[in-house]
Amino acid sequence: MSEQHINVGKISGVFGIKGWVKVFSFTDPRENILTYSPWLLKKNDETKTVTIVDGQLQGKTIVAQLSDVGDRDQAASLMGWDVFITQDQLPKAAKNEYYWSDLIGLSVETIEGVQLGIIDSLLETGANDVIIVQGERERVIPFLQGQTIISVDLAVGRMIVDWDPEF
Repeated sequence: MSEQHINVGKISGVFGIKGWVKVFSFTDPRENILTYSPWLLKKNDETKTVTIVDGQLQGKTIVAQLSDVGDRDQAASLMGWDVFITQDQLPKAAKNEYYWSDLIGLSVETIEGVQLGIIDSLLETGANDVIIVQGERERVIPFLQGQTIISVDLAVGRMIVDWDPEF
């Protein structure tokens, strides 16, 4: 995968007998995964590209009909495959909005210039999202723009935070 791909879900099961698959979506809202086509499916070292023929929210589950998948056995063979899209399939983020995938890997430093580490991941906690920063130790910093998050510069690859390095 030479261009940047983003993992947006996983095929988690089969739905019906006509080849539909159940999809565990990482998008928000979950059904947004159906707006990105084609998908690059990946499992181990194998990849394949499929297009979405149809899809819908079925209760709390996302189901999709994929190109060249016409029966339950073909759908079952895709269970466990990760669903990727390309970065350019995403709509452009609004000012001061970021895709999590854009933040992972940014260098994090305090307003005083103390290096804290690199953003390893983000978590949705309910109250607010948090960034997980890996450095000489792990830090969990609330993602509160204008409070703990002072600036994000994707071009430079740096986030400035108002955070006590001892915390």
